Amino acid sequence: MLLHLRAAATLLGIFTILLGLLYPAAMTAVAAVAFPEQAKGSLVLRDGQAVGSALIGQTFTQPRYLQPRPSAAGAGYDASASSGTNLGPTSAKLAQRLLADGEAMKRASGATILPADAITTSGSGLDPDISPAFAELQ
Repeated sequence: MLLHLRAAATLLGIFTILLGLLYPAAMTAVAAVAFPEQAKGSLVLRDGQAVGSALIGQTFTQPRYLQPRPSAAGAGYDASASSGTNLGPTSAKLAQRLLADGEAMKRASGATILPADAITTSGSGLDPDISPAFAELQ
């Protein structure tokens, strides 16, 4: 029995080092060489300082900017609160929010028909992407 425990512990140690340290380090090195720009991530830099991410939306308060989708992540694009709303199609809270957001967007844009992404949140609640129809509406 001790022989089996020793073999199991040895294999655990080997695979932990191999798959937990060496393999990720090798893949990181290959990515840095083969895809240097993508391996650096999606940070947006201004004067050498990271000011955001190309993959996370942000709220704009001035109408001269394209407005993003509504965020499900708290009161804005808070990455620590990333998630969908988990409100289903029969949710009264979701229906009230969609109606209120739709009316506000209709007043702001003058449109009578809105694209879905003008009032619905994304799955993560942080996506910066909007549809061409929503961009044209603005």
